[in-house]
Amino acid sequence: MSNHTSFTNLNVVCLAGGVGGAKLADGLARILPPQNLTIVVNTGDDFQHLGLTICPDLDTVMYTLGQVANQETGWGRSGESWRTITAAVELGGADWFRLGDLDIATHLVRTQLLQEGQSLTAVTRHLCHHFHIQPAVLPMSDQPAPTHIESDGVIYPFQTWFVKERWQPPIHKIHLPEDVRATPQVTARLEKADLIIIAPSNPFVSIDPILNAYPIRPIIEDLPRAVVAVSPIIGGQAVKGPAAKMMEEMGMAVSATAVADYYGDLIDGFVYDAQDAGLLEGSDLASLCVDTIMRTPADRARLAQDVLDFALELT
Repeated sequence: MSNHTSFTNLNVVCLAGGVGGAKLADGLARILPPQNLTIVVNTGDDFQHLGLTICPDLDTVMYTLGQVANQETGWGRSGESWRTITAAVELGGADWFRLGDLDIATHLVRTQLLQEGQSLTAVTRHLCHHFHIQPAVLPMSDQPAPTHIESDGVIYPFQTWFVKERWQPPIHKIHLPEDVRATPQVTARLEKADLIIIAPSNPFVSIDPILNAYPIRPIIEDLPRAVVAVSPIIGGQAVKGPAAKMMEEMGMAVSATAVADYYGDLIDGFVYDAQDAGLLEGSDLASLCVDTIMRTPADRARLAQDVLDFALELT
């Protein structure tokens, strides 16, 4: 691993959602000084369940950075038990979204603090403090910004489509809400950023909702800096989740190249997997072809190092 001193004065913002985003965020946190890293997290899949405010992407990022994530699933907490949700279902509660006992504790505290009038940003800071997380983890917005999926004339709230329907209804359109504003904290961090990294998250339902929160996209487009995206598609498949299926249903090729093309002028560089070697040869876009699969903490740090080195070359 190369010397880290070149990163000490570098302000890095990572846009993240889902398991891939959380893993790269953790890799970056292993390399960068905590004051130099900000992780801006998708909240488009947040929802209310059994009276609790659930923030799946924020939780996945927090649990991963806090070293308490379930390594098998990539989401939820390790050492989980299921007594509360089992009893709730026996009492007639909804059974399609499983909440573990340890996970419920997070949602109870979040819901209480929100009901007391704290912002989601403040609540996330409180939770991160208790998970001993040092880098800034920021929700993209403090206001609800729900993503909806349209399929065969039916419009599903995102978690209904993703979990209850197991992302099977074909996608015809993704609806992102209008008038969503980024928090002042997110805006300030973006304006000071030297590098922006788009994690290997689903471009359509993890990254687009972040870019949809005004003025995140215009800030990224306007300020002179390197913006690097990491492909979530390897060998024509998504590492995890519905990205490949969504691309197919939206008439796109299922490839790393299609992801790069989708981001277009927003990005200055693109990182894709060694399994797809040569795919972007001849492209005008600067690219790096490396092993992007993150099975272990060492893999996460190695990929983060590769991405940072590449981004520094672009600057």
